[in-house]
Amino acid sequence: MRIVIIGAGVAGLATGWRLAQAGAAVTILERGQPGSGATGASAGMLAVTAELLEAGEAETIFARHSNVLWPDFATELEEISGRSIGLSSPGALILASDANGLARLAGHGEGLDAAAVKARFPMLAGGFAGGLWSPNEALVDSRALAAALAIAFVRAGGQLKLNEAVAKIEKPDGRVTGVLTQFGLYPADAVIAANGAWISDLVPGAGIAPVKGQMIALAPPAGEKLPTPVIWGNGIYMLARGGRLLVGATVEDRGFDTSTTEEARRDLRGRAEAVMPSLRRWTLVDHWAGLRPRAPDGLPLLGPTATPGLYVAGGQFRNGILFAPALAENMAGQILGTARMIPAFDPMRKK
Repeated sequence: MRIVIIGAGVAGLATGWRLAQAGAAVTILERGQPGSGATGASAGMLAVTAELLEAGEAETIFARHSNVLWPDFATELEEISGRSIGLSSPGALILASDANGLARLAGHGEGLDAAAVKARFPMLAGGFAGGLWSPNEALVDSRALAAALAIAFVRAGGQLKLNEAVAKIEKPDGRVTGVLTQFGLYPADAVIAANGAWISDLVPGAGIAPVKGQMIALAPPAGEKLPTPVIWGNGIYMLARGGRLLVGATVEDRGFDTSTTEEARRDLRGRAEAVMPSLRRWTLVDHWAGLRPRAPDGLPLLGPTATPGLYVAGGQFRNGILFAPALAENMAGQILGTARMIPAFDPMRKK
């Protein structure tokens, strides 16, 4: 079976790896470099609690299943690729500014009152009503993850074509027959559009749109330690990676604009300093933006489209890294006939 996957982000690479391992002939076409889109721009959180406090049943079940898969997925990937992806489980502190916020967190983990938050995390400012401690929150280095997946995919027999943009999905008689790029035609029995925020360019009915997210990175003064857990509060999150503190992220409807702005930089830094006052002495060392793919109803699109042979794997919004193992498992299974589409994630649903 010949399969072409469009996009070498975490979804395309992980799915391609699983398909290649199963013996399929898989080619991934990427207009840039592996993980150069939303994957590389992300913080790499496996935020199984923080990002899903108000999620529906289908998304919650999928996220929890993927979270269970992550340790073995990471171990296998590191063994095959020979690369570390930096998986760690520092836990997360989710802060509440008032009683209503505390009520929203109730039942999702260990509740902490204001005194307990201050006692356990003295570097934080006062003024919070309390919080939630979630010990199962984890992290990976998203850029290292993309690099490791690319290696594992190729070692499984896949073909990775970089700097090769897709011009057209060929479907002369209403069924997919291949993918056309500036370098030639790639025949295919099935095509998976996994090119993130750009999926709707090739699959117009997908309804996926880009949501811009800006992040900054701060470096500590000499002798000052980075906080260990992921910290959520005041409309931001903060996490340690590579000796820096990442602070994110904005949520902006700006089309495909990936420019950074002074306004976002000031806002992110100001919010972070209000949570952890010592950050006023830290140095801004980086600022970037990425585009998250979001469907109108906020749920992923994982499955076949109205065009025979054409599939979509996208719309993960803020959970692309968390969903990766389960997404790859499900999409590869759908292609190979060993798994069913999850109805809530049907690309043809009313969004």
